[in-house]
Amino acid sequence: MSQTFRVDLRGMVDLLSHHLYTSPQVYVRELLQNAVDAITAVHQDAGAARRAPRIAISSGEATGDGSLTISDNGIGLSEAQVHELLATIGRSSKRDDLGFARHEFMGQFGIGLLSCFMVSDAIEVATRREGEPTVLWHGRSDGSYTLAPAPADRQRPETGTTVTLRPRPGCEHLLTRRAVTGLAAHYGARLPHPVTVDGEPVTGGPAPWDRPEGEGAAERRARLEAYCEEVFGFAPFDVVDLAAAEAGLRGVAFVLPMPANPAVPAAHRVHLKQMLLSEGAERLLPEWAFFVRCVVDTTELRPTASREALYEDSLLEATREALGERLRGWLVRLSVQEPARLRSFLRVHHLGVKALALHDDEMLELVAEFWPMETNVGPLTLAEFTARYGLLRYTPLLDEFRQLAPVAAAQGLAVVNAGYVYDAELIDRFATVDRSLETEQLRAADLTTHLARLDAADERALAPFLAAADPVLARLGCDLLVRSFEPSGLPALYLLDDDTAFQLDVRGAREQVDETWAAILDSFRSESEPRPRLVLNHRNPLARQVLGLAEPELRAMCLEGLYVQALLLGHHPLRPADTAALNQSFLGLIGRAVAGGAA
Repeated sequence: MSQTFRVDLRGMVDLLSHHLYTSPQVYVRELLQNAVDAITAVHQDAGAARRAPRIAISSGEATGDGSLTISDNGIGLSEAQVHELLATIGRSSKRDDLGFARHEFMGQFGIGLLSCFMVSDAIEVATRREGEPTVLWHGRSDGSYTLAPAPADRQRPETGTTVTLRPRPGCEHLLTRRAVTGLAAHYGARLPHPVTVDGEPVTGGPAPWDRPEGEGAAERRARLEAYCEEVFGFAPFDVVDLAAAEAGLRGVAFVLPMPANPAVPAAHRVHLKQMLLSEGAERLLPEWAFFVRCVVDTTELRPTASREALYEDSLLEATREALGERLRGWLVRLSVQEPARLRSFLRVHHLGVKALALHDDEMLELVAEFWPMETNVGPLTLAEFTARYGLLRYTPLLDEFRQLAPVAAAQGLAVVNAGYVYDAELIDRFATVDRSLETEQLRAADLTTHLARLDAADERALAPFLAAADPVLARLGCDLLVRSFEPSGLPALYLLDDDTAFQLDVRGAREQVDETWAAILDSFRSESEPRPRLVLNHRNPLARQVLGLAEPELRAMCLEGLYVQALLLGHHPLRPADTAALNQSFLGLIGRAVAGGAA
């Protein structure tokens, strides 16, 4: 048998009024929205008399009894419309019939009034439609209401609506003149209709997105910069006009003069039909555009039920793309008209632009042309590097670049450090877009192929030393090579590629876990057991002297010393075994020196 749901009306009112909104302060915004909608309806009704719009708020001080009233001279409601608009939650068909669901209107009368139950246990609405008598509606937080014709002394002389709230205990401060003036100015300062609190206006002045007639470019820029400092707390690097016709959106973007954290969503000020909707709206712009803060007004984007954020739909997605195009166009114009200023911008916000360049060819060209990357021959843009050296040789890891940079430079190899965020991906994309570009990834293991081998006679002479040195470095998990390379002042070079480092980590972790985890880690181990390499420089006098040592103990201490020095020069962390080797070689050599001096 079919049955209907049972609804606890008191609980429903409590849920919507206390949990739909983030703060009780939004009651002022909701009342203003209803008043603006009522005035808008007058202009939409061909039969309604035209009059200057007016919204007047009286605070607790002005009424004398602590209550608050807000009056408008909008279209007003008849008795039947009060039932449909103020006392029905969840129905939209009648709103359509009555004309209050069209896009010209900000909200819905009934839902908006629910916010008032956060500051008052009872709401009184006195309203009059053209040609109808004034009716009084009393709504209570328990979900009940009464509706009756107004007595003679409560009849309104003109059409419109007056809402009266009496504060619940603990909320009196929210209905004071100071509080109401601040909230009305905060939410409604840009409304197109005059709003007063206790007779004092709170609206007026051009909105950020406006272009007042006669205002010059310099005056407008100064006004917007002052607005940005007041609202966002910074002097903008630049100001970019925004527009998205499909969303009825207009506004401005303020470019941050300091780095922003891309992991923290940017918060923007969004107005809906010139009423402040949210000052913390997220996802208005693409994720890469975290370097701007926006203030916009929209007529077509949909708000959420609480009207404190934007509803995620296809229109918002299209708007996000359109605004991203505006910012991208600004960057392109900057590169053409003010390249020095663009470089200043990139020094601060390169991460956002590089993120965009990963999927935008025009931005990729901009990054390649203007963003200097770190190389072992000094800072160069990708365009400068390829023009100078042809082959775009790079290393994708920062630690590897630190190892290889001085040695590669001494061998005449120019290398780009692609170890920073997005850089390796940008180089790959650069090569994909420009098919004529030749790239080469240089890893630590590959560098040995660029180092000169010794002639056959020298290799035969060093063979006994290498055989004797193998056990010393084997204890440290390292292989020994001898090569001849520049700079000659560098006695030894420690080469560890990414794959070998991973295998060393797996091996170290296996020694510290139980048999079950050891078996799991074995699946990651390589059969070849690769090891890092210590490369002694045959051109270095000290390295050659160590190679010629005959005493095994002294040779071992010197090898361990060169090994640890190479680790430190390459910015590698020291394991316990490495620290032990450092202590042993250092103290051993000091002991030898002291003993020799005493003799």
